[in-house]
Formats: sequence, structure tokens, C-alpha cells
Amino acid sequence: MPQLSAIVITKNEAANIGDCLDSLAFCDERIVVDCGSTDATVEIARGKGARVEHHEWIGDGPQRNYALSLATGDWVLNLDADERVPPALAAEIKTAIAGTDADAFEFPRLNSFCGKPIRHSGWYPDYVLRLFRRGKARFREVSVHTRLVCEGKVRRLRQAVVHYAMPTLEAALSRIDTYSTARAQMMVESGRRVTFLSGIGHGVFAFIKSYVFRAGFLDGAEGFLIAVVTAETSFYPYMKAWLLRRRRKSG
Repeated sequence: MPQLSAIVITKNEAANIGDCLDSLAFCDERIVVDCGSTDATVEIARGKGARVEHHEWIGDGPQRNYALSLATGDWVLNLDADERVPPALAAEIKTAIAGTDADAFEFPRLNSFCGKPIRHSGWYPDYVLRLFRRGKARFREVSVHTRLVCEGKVRRLRQAVVHYAMPTLEAALSRIDTYSTARAQMMVESGRRVTFLSGIGHGVFAFIKSYVFRAGFLDGAEGFLIAVVTAETSFYPYMKAWLLRRRRKSG
């Protein structure tokens, strides 16, 4: 039977890491790379039997590649602390890697917002590439929202990973602020042209796309909130980049 390693990167994930690692109990190796948690993340992870390593934050892609470099299994499963592998998916993963010509697998992700599973708004099936042969894939070396790049054949599994994406509206707003700041910095450094109106246009279109084109209205009140959050996620990087560039010019 091929050996399976699970990798998770963390910072202040005490509320999530225990359940995450419990859902990965079927893996032969569980590796947590922490970048300086000030809560009980590290203690909980070690208590669950995971290998825990400290590594200063170097960006999303580089951090995940560092975690990948520690894995020793034939296959690697990358998971976020707020994600869970249900028993049905665990069984499908074990069957899939036991005998296949594929080099990687993607599977659906069932996201939740404020406690409600979301099946529209562009949030489902939300296929994610997370399971791969070690040596056949790496993460893009970018600081925000990296993705896995596989050199070989990719197949799909049927069962979904569960993602507790935004348990509260406050968590959603905090994530928007963190992401938009990093994204704005990348936009400015790349020399991308940004205007005040372009930010408004991207925000308005993001709302319409989520709520109308992707049937967010079928998700009820949560669908409307998701459309607003999606619009803000698109709008604020442009506004922050525009303001940052203006400050630099005036300085």
C-alpha cells in the first residue's frame, strides 16, 4: 500500500487544527508547519501526534512547498486547517492511490458560510487539486492564493472535502482585509495599471456574477452576503493599490 503524507500550514488555528488532524487520521504521516502561533495550535497538533515544525512565513506558495519538502510518503495530501476529510472521502482516497495511473486527484469542496453549506454562488462543486504523487507537483511560488501545478495526469474523485471557510461575518471581513492588502501590494509591484473606476467596476461585476449568474439568490440570505463579500474581495485590492500608488507618487 502506498504511503500517504498530509501537510497543513498554520498560524493561530487552535479552533481548527484538532478536528482537521482527526480527519487525517487515516494518513501515514501528518505534518504541520506553523509560522508562529500565539495560541495553542502547536500544542494541540503535537497532542494529536502530528509532526510540527516552525518556519517563518515566506508566502503561501513557498510555505506550502517547504511543508511538501518534509513529506516522505509516496503520495501527499494538502489540507487547510479549516478543512475536513469525511470518512467517505478518506475511503475513496485510499482506494484511489492503491492502484492508479494518475499522478494527482482533485475533488469537490463543500464550503460553508456562517454555518450554512453553500451549493450555489460559484462555491460548489469548487474542485480543488490536493492529492498528488510526491515529486509530480509543486505549488506556485506566489505569496497569495497559490495553486498546485501537476506535471502528470489528473483525475477526479467524487466525494467532497468539507471547508468551514467563513464561520462568522467577522471572519469574512478579516480575511478580506488581509487578502486585499497582500493583493494590492502585488498589483503595485507588478506595475499593473489601477484606477479608481476599475475598482468600482470589478466590485459591481463580482456582485452580479455571484448573486445572479452563479445563482447566489438560491442560497438565501447567505447568498446575498456572499455576493457582497465577493464584491468587496474584488473591490478593495484595487482601492488599496490605487491609494498606495498615489501615496508613493506624492511622497
